[in-house]
Amino acid sequence: MSVEERKRRERAERESAIVAAARALAEADGWNAVTIRRLAEKIEYSQPVLYSHFENRDAIVAAVALEGFGELALALRKAVKRARDHQDALTCLAGAYLAFARKRPAVYEAMFAMPTDLRFAQAESKPELKEAFAALKDVVAQSTADAEAATETFWASLHGLADLERTGRIRQGAREKRVALVVNGMLA
Repeated sequence: MSVEERKRRERAERESAIVAAARALAEADGWNAVTIRRLAEKIEYSQPVLYSHFENRDAIVAAVALEGFGELALALRKAVKRARDHQDALTCLAGAYLAFARKRPAVYEAMFAMPTDLRFAQAESKPELKEAFAALKDVVAQSTADAEAATETFWASLHGLADLERTGRIRQGAREKRVALVVNGMLA
């Protein structure tokens, strides 16, 4: 291994450690607890080292969000593999999406609520964003001629349900009914 390859590997390992520490702090104490100073202490690097990898806290949040979108895409693709038909695939997709949001609240918050420069539906959108959208679109497209709009609407419905559940603003125990209404709306 060349010196340059070793330096690239070590840099990638440090970036991974920073992102993992940010996720852990956010899951334990919320995003307000995630500061450059606390991250530096947690991973035992100086603040300038963190700044050499990420411009600011928002860039770290964006890195957590990108990981989250990659993980979400995998969870969605895995969920639909066990589906028996199109309706079941939409139901599995919805269930996997809501489960992801519930099990990873800080990551989900980074993906959708925290300030980042991540943008969907643009030529320069990150591959992780495109893959997460494609994981939804591949299933939704089977039930409509306008796959883009239908996927955005399905995603918005799931996001709304996830956010309302996460904040305790809708009745507990009615998820299946709500998912069935969203899925039936997609099939209508």
